[in-house]
Amino acid sequence: MPQTRRIDHVDTYHGVQVADPYRWLEADVRENKEVADWVEAENRYTAQFLESIPQRDAIRKRLTELWNYEKLGTPFKAGGRYYFFRNDGLQNQSVLYVRKSLKDEPEVLIDPNTWSEDGTVALAGVRFSDDGRYLTYAVQEAGSDWRVWKVMEIESRQVLPDELRWIKFNSPTWTPDGNGFFYARFPEPDPEARFQNLNTNQAVYYHRIGDSQEEDTLVFHRPDHPEWGYHCNVTEDGRYLIITVHVGTADKYRIFYRDLLDPYAMPIPLVDHFEDEYSFIGSDGPVFYFLTDLDAPRKRVIAIDIREVPRTIEQSGEGAPEKQPLPIREIVPQGENTITGVSYVGNLFFVETLQDAVTRVALYQRDGSFLRNIDLPGIGTASGFGGKQSDTETFYSFSSFATPPSNYRYDIFTGKSELLNRAQVDFDPEQYEVKQVFCTSKDGTRVPLFISHKKGISLDGNCPTLLYGYGGFAISMTPSFSISRLAWMEMGGVFVLANLRGGGEYGEEWHLAGTKLNKQNVFDDFIAAAEWLIANKYTQPKKLAIQGGSNGGLLVGACETQRPDLFGACLPSVGVMDMLRFHKFTAGRYWVDDYGSSDNPEEFAALLKYSPYHNIKPGTCYPATMVLTADTDDRVVPGHSFKFAAALQAAQSCDNPILIRIESRAGHGAGTPTSKLIENAADQWAFLVKTLDMNVEFPGNSGDAGK
Repeated sequence: MPQTRRIDHVDTYHGVQVADPYRWLEADVRENKEVADWVEAENRYTAQFLESIPQRDAIRKRLTELWNYEKLGTPFKAGGRYYFFRNDGLQNQSVLYVRKSLKDEPEVLIDPNTWSEDGTVALAGVRFSDDGRYLTYAVQEAGSDWRVWKVMEIESRQVLPDELRWIKFNSPTWTPDGNGFFYARFPEPDPEARFQNLNTNQAVYYHRIGDSQEEDTLVFHRPDHPEWGYHCNVTEDGRYLIITVHVGTADKYRIFYRDLLDPYAMPIPLVDHFEDEYSFIGSDGPVFYFLTDLDAPRKRVIAIDIREVPRTIEQSGEGAPEKQPLPIREIVPQGENTITGVSYVGNLFFVETLQDAVTRVALYQRDGSFLRNIDLPGIGTASGFGGKQSDTETFYSFSSFATPPSNYRYDIFTGKSELLNRAQVDFDPEQYEVKQVFCTSKDGTRVPLFISHKKGISLDGNCPTLLYGYGGFAISMTPSFSISRLAWMEMGGVFVLANLRGGGEYGEEWHLAGTKLNKQNVFDDFIAAAEWLIANKYTQPKKLAIQGGSNGGLLVGACETQRPDLFGACLPSVGVMDMLRFHKFTAGRYWVDDYGSSDNPEEFAALLKYSPYHNIKPGTCYPATMVLTADTDDRVVPGHSFKFAAALQAAQSCDNPILIRIESRAGHGAGTPTSKLIENAADQWAFLVKTLDMNVEFPGNSGDAGK
């Protein structure tokens, strides 16, 4: 096992000294030779281990066979045409197609596979002008969060000279005349630190087609609030620009609006605090519709008529006028289930909710009266339902663990769903079953689990089981289709998805119960799920693996260091592992909403107690672990995983392997080419086959890929 150089570095937090012996591994691998040499040595060690696993080639081959099916994205309509993404099976990137009607033959509009030989340059976003003349699209290189937005004239396929840089976490919004769009960008970063610098001082600009970015008009900027970030919408009638302001990942927004008919108009504050969610849905003239959690932790739909809002200059502090309550009219009240999304299409509200993490969709009229439900085919996840207020149709997709994606056209007048296509994957869904159970966490909280596996397994405690979780940022984990998970189940594994506190499955109260000083609840929920699986004879510790990415990587790291006896293998991916310093890099400052900050004494004490990097204890037998990260991850910088892996390797007291797999020219996940996805999944499953001592048999072989 590689040995990593230690340094005598100590930080003092609120009078507490905290050692950081691997601080030097925070340096950018692209700029620091010592870190680059360390990465090369670790990857070489990991490769030697993985290459020694005889089943690896068979796993990769089967994954490739399963992956090789036509993937069709949910269709959508824009500017009088229909668009969809398609991947013929093993293309590294999906291709954008266009057609004038659903009956016409589709034509290629953008094929990002022509942009690079290795497939690491991706199409990462598209926005169309209402007049159907232009498309602006985002180019993402090597998985970075930075996007370069370009402009194409659709009819001629001509790419215009317009090129917009230093944009992340933001998409343009066109004005109805098609002459330009609003967007938000950051200042150009230091070239040597563009993958690590904090992202601050975002500002809103207007870009007119044909101009250079330097000529763009500054529309909104608050240099007195460098932490503010922005998202823009232009109302469908073209009258108003809506500027949604955020300071972190929490759905707590300020709202400004600007009258676009008045060239001298200034943005007017509508919501002047960050206390509640106000997610813009749409408008009818001066009546704005929002999804909010104001007095509704499971959310509701409201209307605000801006003509009824008192006009005051934005002020705060002593002498500021007393705030007047907003003239809110409730459209769709809070219900038993959490609202996860709302679209305003065909003058109807399409309201998506979760019932124990299963999608439900209902339609409401503009006055809030219930119209009908959309019947969905089973336990799974539906998404889509986009469009314009004038549309008479919308589109959606449905999938589950053992149900490949199916795309539907929904007729708004008749309420009928028409199946357009269903993915044809090389497996029999009738051989698998999905069920939902509930376990009890340490404090008595009821935690949902989805369990999926081949039918007829024996509950004798010997099933290799993969437990996956996330538990953060109000993000809901729902049943969806995954080729890699299908391969895992085909190999005889049980897949389990845990809906942990910190997510959004049961609304804001569920989310807050897994944040800041309550973050330990998330780990307790995950540990309770593992113990339930063992108690109910699905598996045993040496046959149980845990997996999670990003915030889920933190989850795996924390549970591994708290309960090393409970797991046979751990797969933390792109995880937040140093909870004392995460807010000092790139987008990390946004996460203070969920995690708290080491700058706060009380929150520091809570963070130190579970921070994976700081809770590794020398002389402990840790489960077999393969840490996964990527050199261009500029969201959770790879230094988190580097330091965690180095410390875990130094502390390990038994023969269980501690590896780190560092992908090149890849980032946090988005835009990863198919070839890298297959290699990554093959390596993870091979690692589990070896460390969980699995006997693997694939369709069509006689078991020679077994032990």
